[in-house]
Amino acid sequence: MFFEIVWSTGFCMRLTAIIAAALLWMAALPAFAAELVMVEQPGCVYCRQWNQEIAETYPKTPEGRAAPLVRVQLTDAQDGDIDFETARPVNFTPTFILVEDGTELARIEGYPGEDFFWGLLTMMLKAQVGFDPATHAEG
Repeated sequence: MFFEIVWSTGFCMRLTAIIAAALLWMAALPAFAAELVMVEQPGCVYCRQWNQEIAETYPKTPEGRAAPLVRVQLTDAQDGDIDFETARPVNFTPTFILVEDGTELARIEGYPGEDFFWGLLTMMLKAQVGFDPATHAEG
């Protein structure tokens, strides 16, 4: 009797509407196909500088939402203990590697300072994954 009343009052239609709305909302979320891998090592002065100037704000930026940051130690990268294919060996820290589907797309070797880093990163993302800051803006 209870189920007949619940179903007859439109419960099924409301549940269907809720599920459809949730699926539409999930479809509107950006897909995180790319990652920015930061290869670093202890004692790296430029890694420390990047951490001071960029690290806190990076995930809040359109670039950070388009390519979330993953940190890897240089020794792991050199030993091949990483989850992606590199185009060539990593020898310098920091090295920022744009990775998609387990493959390196491009990289920035070294840290050229805050102003140059953002420009280089944006150019790399646009060229490799069709990055558009407007589609990754928070809102």
